[in-house]
Amino acid sequence: MPAAPRSPATAVAPARAPRRTAAPATEPTDDDEPLRAGIQSVEVGFELLNALSNAPGSLMLRDLAAAAGMSAAKAHRYLVSFQRMGLVMQDPATTRYDLGPAALRLGLASLSRIDGVKLARERVEALLLETGHTLAIAVWGNQGPTMVHWAEAPQTVPVTLRLGDVMPLLTSATGRCFAAFMGHEGRDAQRIAPMIRDELARLKKLPRNGFAAADLPQSQADVQAVLEETRRHGLGRVIHSLLPGVGGFCAPVFDAQGHLTLGLVVLGSVTTLDTAWDGAPATALLRCAHQLSADLGHTPSR
Repeated sequence: MPAAPRSPATAVAPARAPRRTAAPATEPTDDDEPLRAGIQSVEVGFELLNALSNAPGSLMLRDLAAAAGMSAAKAHRYLVSFQRMGLVMQDPATTRYDLGPAALRLGLASLSRIDGVKLARERVEALLLETGHTLAIAVWGNQGPTMVHWAEAPQTVPVTLRLGDVMPLLTSATGRCFAAFMGHEGRDAQRIAPMIRDELARLKKLPRNGFAAADLPQSQADVQAVLEETRRHGLGRVIHSLLPGVGGFCAPVFDAQGHLTLGLVVLGSVTTLDTAWDGAPATALLRCAHQLSADLGHTPSR
Protein backbone atom coordinates (compact mmCIF):
# COMPACT_ATOMS: atom_id res chain seq x y z
CA MET A 1 0.00 0.00 0.00
CA PRO A 2 1.23 3.44 -0.75
CA ALA A 3 2.28 5.42 2.28
CA ALA A 4 -0.21 7.98 3.45
CA PRO A 5 0.85 11.56 2.84
CA ARG A 6 2.03 13.46 5.87
CA SER A 7 -0.23 16.07 7.20
CA PRO A 8 1.11 19.58 7.58
CA ALA A 9 1.02 19.15 11.30
CA THR A 10 3.37 16.17 11.23
CA ALA A 11 5.74 17.34 8.44
CA VAL A 12 9.35 17.84 9.49
CA ALA A 13 10.64 21.31 8.55
CA PRO A 14 14.19 21.62 7.20
CA ALA A 15 16.75 22.73 9.76
CA ARG A 16 17.44 26.46 9.81
CA ALA A 17 20.44 28.33 11.12
CA PRO A 18 19.67 30.30 14.27
CA ARG A 19 18.83 33.94 13.58
CA ARG A 20 21.53 36.37 14.72
CA THR A 21 20.46 39.40 16.61
CA ALA A 22 22.14 42.51 15.31
CA ALA A 23 23.96 44.56 17.89
CA PRO A 24 22.25 47.88 18.50
CA ALA A 25 23.83 50.70 16.55
CA THR A 26 25.50 53.30 18.70
CA GLU A 27 26.58 56.80 17.89
CA PRO A 28 30.33 57.41 18.15
CA THR A 29 31.33 59.27 21.26
CA ASP A 30 34.12 61.72 21.93
CA ASP A 31 36.12 58.80 23.31
CA ASP A 32 36.11 57.29 19.80
CA GLU A 33 37.58 60.44 18.22
CA PRO A 34 41.19 59.19 17.88
CA LEU A 35 39.90 56.08 16.04
CA ARG A 36 37.84 57.89 13.41
CA ALA A 37 39.24 57.51 9.93
CA GLY A 38 37.97 60.75 8.46
CA ILE A 39 37.43 61.43 4.76
CA GLN A 40 40.71 61.51 2.89
CA SER A 41 39.32 63.25 -0.18
CA VAL A 42 38.26 66.22 1.97
CA GLU A 43 41.76 66.49 3.40
CA VAL A 44 43.30 66.24 -0.08
CA GLY A 45 40.97 68.88 -1.48
CA PHE A 46 41.72 71.24 1.40
CA GLU A 47 45.31 71.46 0.18
CA LEU A 48 44.04 73.46 -2.81
CA LEU A 49 42.21 75.91 -0.55
CA ASN A 50 45.24 76.15 1.69
CA ALA A 51 47.49 76.88 -1.29
CA LEU A 52 45.16 79.65 -2.44
CA SER A 53 45.03 81.19 1.03
CA ASN A 54 48.83 81.27 1.21
CA ALA A 55 49.30 82.67 -2.30
CA PRO A 56 49.71 86.44 -2.77
CA GLY A 57 47.05 86.37 -5.51
CA SER A 58 45.14 84.21 -7.95
CA LEU A 59 46.88 81.19 -9.52
CA MET A 60 46.87 79.30 -12.79
CA LEU A 61 45.72 75.69 -12.60
CA ARG A 62 49.20 74.24 -13.05
CA ASP A 63 50.68 76.47 -10.34
CA LEU A 64 47.83 75.80 -7.93
CA ALA A 65 48.09 72.04 -8.50
CA ALA A 66 51.85 72.13 -7.94
CA ALA A 67 51.45 74.10 -4.73
CA ALA A 68 48.94 71.52 -3.49
CA GLY A 69 51.15 68.60 -4.54
CA MET A 70 48.80 67.00 -7.06
CA SER A 71 48.32 66.67 -10.80
CA ALA A 72 46.45 69.33 -12.76
CA ALA A 73 43.75 66.83 -13.77
CA LYS A 74 43.13 65.82 -10.15
CA ALA A 75 43.14 69.44 -8.98
CA HIS A 76 40.64 70.39 -11.67
CA ARG A 77 38.10 67.82 -10.43
CA TYR A 78 38.23 69.29 -6.94
CA LEU A 79 38.06 72.85 -8.25
CA VAL A 80 34.88 72.13 -10.19
CA SER A 81 33.16 71.10 -6.93
CA PHE A 82 34.66 73.99 -4.98
CA GLN A 83 33.34 76.42 -7.62
CA ARG A 84 29.84 74.99 -7.27
CA MET A 85 30.03 75.60 -3.51
CA GLY A 86 31.44 79.10 -3.90
CA LEU A 87 34.67 78.24 -2.12
CA VAL A 88 36.67 78.93 -5.30
CA MET A 89 36.04 81.18 -8.29
CA GLN A 90 37.71 81.34 -11.70
CA ASP A 91 38.30 84.50 -13.68
CA PRO A 92 36.89 83.79 -17.15
CA ALA A 93 39.34 86.20 -18.77
CA THR A 94 42.57 84.91 -17.22
CA THR A 95 41.35 81.40 -16.20
CA ARG A 96 43.08 81.96 -12.86
CA TYR A 97 41.60 80.57 -9.64
CA ASP A 98 41.10 82.41 -6.38
CA LEU A 99 39.13 82.02 -3.16
CA GLY A 100 35.41 82.54 -3.60
CA PRO A 101 32.66 84.32 -1.64
CA ALA A 102 31.87 81.27 0.50
CA ALA A 103 35.49 81.14 1.67
CA LEU A 104 35.26 84.83 2.57
CA ARG A 105 32.07 84.26 4.58
CA LEU A 106 33.69 81.39 6.47
CA GLY A 107 36.76 83.49 7.25
CA LEU A 108 34.77 86.49 8.44
CA ALA A 109 32.53 84.30 10.58
CA SER A 110 35.58 82.71 12.20
CA LEU A 111 37.25 86.06 12.85
CA SER A 112 34.09 87.54 14.37
CA ARG A 113 34.05 84.75 16.96
CA ILE A 114 37.68 85.05 18.01
CA ASP A 115 38.36 86.74 21.33
CA GLY A 116 42.02 87.78 21.36
CA VAL A 117 42.24 88.22 25.12
CA LYS A 118 40.59 84.85 25.69
CA LEU A 119 43.07 83.17 23.34
CA ALA A 120 45.96 84.91 25.09
CA ARG A 121 44.76 83.87 28.54
CA GLU A 122 44.66 80.25 27.35
CA ARG A 123 48.38 80.48 26.49
CA VAL A 124 49.49 82.17 29.71
CA GLU A 125 49.84 79.04 31.84
CA ALA A 126 52.18 77.31 29.39
CA LEU A 127 54.17 80.51 28.90
CA LEU A 128 54.37 80.95 32.68
CA LEU A 129 55.92 77.50 33.01
CA GLU A 130 58.33 78.20 30.18
CA THR A 131 59.57 81.59 31.37
CA GLY A 132 59.18 81.21 35.13
CA HIS A 133 58.28 84.90 35.41
CA THR A 134 55.17 86.99 35.94
CA LEU A 135 53.02 87.48 32.85
CA ALA A 136 50.35 90.00 31.96
CA ILE A 137 48.03 90.95 29.12
CA ALA A 138 47.43 94.59 28.20
CA VAL A 139 44.96 96.24 25.82
CA TRP A 140 44.45 99.85 24.79
CA GLY A 141 41.93 101.51 27.09
CA ASN A 142 40.47 104.98 27.31
CA GLN A 143 43.64 106.40 28.88
CA GLY A 144 46.34 104.17 27.39
CA PRO A 145 47.71 100.61 27.66
CA THR A 146 45.76 98.91 30.45
CA MET A 147 46.48 95.68 32.31
CA VAL A 148 43.55 93.28 31.96
CA HIS A 149 45.07 89.97 33.08
CA TRP A 150 47.79 89.09 35.57
CA ALA A 151 49.50 85.76 36.30
CA GLU A 152 52.20 85.85 38.94
CA ALA A 153 54.84 83.15 38.87
CA PRO A 154 55.61 81.41 42.17
CA GLN A 155 58.84 82.33 43.92
CA THR A 156 59.21 85.63 42.08
CA VAL A 157 59.62 89.12 43.43
CA PRO A 158 56.12 90.66 43.77
CA VAL A 159 55.51 93.59 41.42
CA THR A 160 53.24 96.35 42.69
CA LEU A 161 50.99 96.50 39.62
CA ARG A 162 47.28 95.75 39.55
CA LEU A 163 44.58 94.92 37.05
CA GLY A 164 43.27 98.12 35.52
CA ASP A 165 46.57 99.98 35.89
CA VAL A 166 47.36 102.24 32.93
CA MET A 167 51.00 101.91 31.88
CA PRO A 168 53.17 104.89 30.90
CA LEU A 169 54.15 105.06 27.24
CA LEU A 170 57.85 105.82 27.70
CA THR A 171 58.92 104.08 30.91
CA SER A 172 57.14 100.72 30.58
CA ALA A 173 57.72 97.91 28.11
CA THR A 174 53.97 97.80 27.53
CA GLY A 175 53.77 101.50 26.77
CA ARG A 176 56.75 101.40 24.42
CA CYS A 177 55.21 98.45 22.58
CA PHE A 178 51.89 100.24 22.05
CA ALA A 179 53.56 103.55 21.17
CA ALA A 180 55.85 101.89 18.62
CA PHE A 181 53.38 99.59 16.88
CA MET A 182 50.16 101.54 17.31
CA GLY A 183 51.25 105.16 17.17
CA HIS A 184 53.44 105.52 14.09
CA GLU A 185 50.70 106.34 11.53
CA GLY A 186 47.08 107.37 11.10
CA ARG A 187 44.63 108.47 13.77
CA ASP A 188 46.39 106.44 16.45
CA ALA A 189 49.53 108.52 15.95
CA GLN A 190 47.52 111.72 16.34
CA ARG A 191 46.08 110.41 19.59
CA ILE A 192 49.35 109.08 21.01
CA ALA A 193 51.65 111.97 20.04
CA PRO A 194 50.29 114.46 22.63
CA MET A 195 50.37 111.75 25.30
CA ILE A 196 54.07 111.19 24.57
CA ARG A 197 54.76 114.95 24.70
CA ASP A 198 53.09 115.27 28.09
CA GLU A 199 54.92 112.28 29.50
CA LEU A 200 58.25 113.49 28.11
CA ALA A 201 57.73 116.88 29.77
CA ARG A 202 57.26 115.12 33.12
CA LEU A 203 60.35 112.96 32.61
CA LYS A 204 62.51 116.01 31.93
CA LYS A 205 61.72 117.27 35.41
CA LEU A 206 62.97 114.09 37.08
CA PRO A 207 66.56 113.99 38.38
CA ARG A 208 68.82 111.88 36.18
CA ASN A 209 70.43 109.56 38.66
CA GLY A 210 70.49 105.86 39.46
CA PHE A 211 70.22 102.88 37.14
CA ALA A 212 67.07 104.13 35.41
CA ALA A 213 68.72 107.24 33.99
CA ALA A 214 70.15 105.45 30.96
CA ASP A 215 66.72 104.10 30.03
CA LEU A 216 64.76 107.34 30.30
CA PRO A 217 64.30 109.40 27.11
CA GLN A 218 64.88 113.11 27.57
CA SER A 219 64.05 114.46 24.13
CA GLN A 220 61.92 113.69 21.08
CA ALA A 221 65.05 112.32 19.44
CA ASP A 222 65.48 109.94 22.37
CA VAL A 223 61.84 108.90 22.09
CA GLN A 224 62.16 108.15 18.39
CA ALA A 225 65.33 106.15 19.02
CA VAL A 226 63.53 104.07 21.68
CA LEU A 227 60.55 103.44 19.42
CA GLU A 228 62.75 102.51 16.46
CA GLU A 229 64.66 100.08 18.66
CA THR A 230 61.34 98.57 19.76
CA ARG A 231 60.21 98.08 16.15
CA ARG A 232 63.57 96.66 15.15
CA HIS A 233 63.49 93.98 17.86
CA GLY A 234 59.74 93.37 17.55
CA LEU A 235 58.94 94.05 21.22
CA GLY A 236 59.27 96.68 23.93
CA ARG A 237 61.80 96.46 26.75
CA VAL A 238 62.61 98.39 29.90
CA ILE A 239 65.22 97.87 32.62
CA HIS A 240 64.79 99.72 35.94
CA SER A 241 62.80 102.57 34.37
CA LEU A 242 59.32 101.39 35.41
CA LEU A 243 60.32 100.11 38.86
CA PRO A 244 63.80 99.93 40.39
CA GLY A 245 65.26 96.46 40.03
CA VAL A 246 62.56 95.31 37.59
CA GLY A 247 62.89 94.56 33.90
CA GLY A 248 60.27 93.58 31.37
CA PHE A 249 59.28 92.91 27.77
CA CYS A 250 56.03 93.40 25.88
CA ALA A 251 55.35 91.70 22.54
CA PRO A 252 52.60 92.96 20.20
CA VAL A 253 49.73 90.78 18.98
CA PHE A 254 48.07 91.89 15.73
CA ASP A 255 44.67 91.09 14.24
CA ALA A 256 43.74 90.22 10.66
CA GLN A 257 43.80 93.91 9.64
CA GLY A 258 47.28 94.41 11.07
CA HIS A 259 46.06 96.45 14.03
CA LEU A 260 47.66 96.02 17.44
CA THR A 261 45.05 94.23 19.52
CA LEU A 262 46.93 93.43 22.73
CA GLY A 263 50.35 93.15 24.32
CA LEU A 264 51.87 90.10 26.01
CA VAL A 265 54.05 91.10 28.95
CA VAL A 266 56.74 89.31 30.94
CA LEU A 267 58.49 91.03 33.84
CA GLY A 268 60.58 90.21 36.85
CA SER A 269 63.60 91.06 38.94
CA VAL A 270 66.67 91.92 36.90
CA THR A 271 68.61 89.48 39.09
CA THR A 272 66.64 86.55 37.65
CA LEU A 273 65.05 87.80 34.42
CA ASP A 274 67.29 87.60 31.36
CA THR A 275 66.83 91.06 29.84
CA ALA A 276 68.81 90.38 26.66
CA TRP A 277 66.88 91.00 23.45
CA ASP A 278 67.61 87.44 22.33
CA GLY A 279 67.30 85.85 25.80
CA ALA A 280 64.95 83.00 26.62
CA PRO A 281 62.08 85.14 28.05
CA ALA A 282 62.03 87.52 25.08
CA THR A 283 62.25 84.65 22.58
CA ALA A 284 59.41 82.72 24.23
CA LEU A 285 57.24 85.84 24.43
CA LEU A 286 57.80 86.68 20.77
CA ARG A 287 57.05 83.13 19.66
CA CYS A 288 53.77 83.11 21.60
CA ALA A 289 52.79 86.56 20.27
CA HIS A 290 53.49 85.53 16.67
CA GLN A 291 51.34 82.42 17.06
CA LEU A 292 48.52 84.42 18.61
CA SER A 293 48.69 86.92 15.75
CA ALA A 294 48.49 84.08 13.25
CA ASP A 295 45.48 82.65 15.11
CA LEU A 296 43.79 86.04 14.80
CA GLY A 297 44.32 86.00 11.04
CA HIS A 298 47.37 88.27 10.85
CA THR A 299 49.81 87.76 7.97
CA PRO A 300 53.19 89.47 8.50
CA SER A 301 54.26 91.82 5.73
CA ARG A 302 57.08 90.44 3.61
